[in-house]
Amino acid sequence: MKKAFLVATSFIALSLTSCKKEGNKGVIKTDTSQQVIVADDGKPDATIGYNVDVKGKKTIKTDYVYKATDGTLVKVVFDYNPENRNMTITNNNKTFVLDKSEVKTNQTTYEKADMKATVKGDSIIIRQGENIIELVKTKI
Repeated sequence: MKKAFLVATSFIALSLTSCKKEGNKGVIKTDTSQQVIVADDGKPDATIGYNVDVKGKKTIKTDYVYKATDGTLVKVVFDYNPENRNMTITNNNKTFVLDKSEVKTNQTTYEKADMKATVKGDSIIIRQGENIIELVKTKI
């Protein structure tokens, strides 16, 4: 009888003390904050696109396919690294890398030598010397 009483008392004491746990402190919490890239004026940059997965997690989309007014497809890759923000334009096995020169809330300008590209919404206007090339983002 004494053994049964000791076992029952021990079980109740363990149950009461184990219920006071506040969870596993060894579990690493995931960062739920979303990365937002801001323009030079301190507001979120509206020219940046995001991918959203099934769980609602946002990731920055970096590569797009644009279509020129003559129907030519152009691949554009944006690098949003804060130290080296640039864009790469690839067409007909030629690649041009333009460095960020100015960022506003709704417009970003990239330049290199005599080439200047202005990204605004779903369009890019490229100026190279006297030539002006207009690109529009495709749904591909």
